[in-house]
Amino acid sequence: MNYSLKVNSKEIESNPKKGTKESRIRRNQQFNYIKQMREYYIEQDNPIISTDTKKRELVGNFRNSGAIWCTDSKKVNVYDFRSSADGVFIPYGIYNTTKNTGFVVGGISYNTAEFAVNSIEKWWCMDGKDMYSKRKSLLILADGGGSNGSSNKMWKLCIQKILCDKYGINVTVCHYPPGTSKYNPIEHRLFSEISKNWAGEPLKDYETILNYINTTKTSTGLKVKAVIDEKIYEKGIKVSDKEMKKINIKYHAVLPEFNYTIYPLKSEIILR
Repeated sequence: MNYSLKVNSKEIESNPKKGTKESRIRRNQQFNYIKQMREYYIEQDNPIISTDTKKRELVGNFRNSGAIWCTDSKKVNVYDFRSSADGVFIPYGIYNTTKNTGFVVGGISYNTAEFAVNSIEKWWCMDGKDMYSKRKSLLILADGGGSNGSSNKMWKLCIQKILCDKYGINVTVCHYPPGTSKYNPIEHRLFSEISKNWAGEPLKDYETILNYINTTKTSTGLKVKAVIDEKIYEKGIKVSDKEMKKINIKYHAVLPEFNYTIYPLKSEIILR
């Protein structure tokens, strides 16, 4: 009778009774706009990075999903208790879409907006600044929520202070619409490859984790660097309206809630 054991299949994008034609139009409009922005930045030879945070990993002898070739399975802890871990590893990734290079910063405390922007700064100092020494514009492709979310005030404030003012660069951010993070390039070009590389291997310590990330490669030439950020970040920091008014930001005409450019303070705002 064609019956067999099956698992749930994620194929329904939204509830047809709740989803609206307008929301679908806006989603398609944003994807088209991101495509246009990427083409423009490639044409100008300006850097484009795709960013996101992978799920937090417990550091210790815990089970890691996946299978490896071996004669005997590796023995790991029965329970994945946080109290039994030696720490946590929060991977914030930066994927350079034009150079096919990855950069991962491992946090040891919390996934905050400050941590996200500090991770991008580390990439800029260790990789980006040398590759784009004469460029003053950066395009960031990010998800719509989380530490780099479109409505995250601290994210915008940190971009102003840590990237724009400090290095004199213009930072344009284009967020993917809600529920479409799987289309963010970093998901299938970087994080998926890291997961394959350490599949089935217990992430016993930070050295092991960094080694697996640093040795992640693909047949298309992907190269990855990884570092640890030992700073302890504070959660729940509020940004006042007064601080928000000091941000030198220009919201784009197309879906301004998803697209904006932040300029160094005292610079002239010109949307490019």
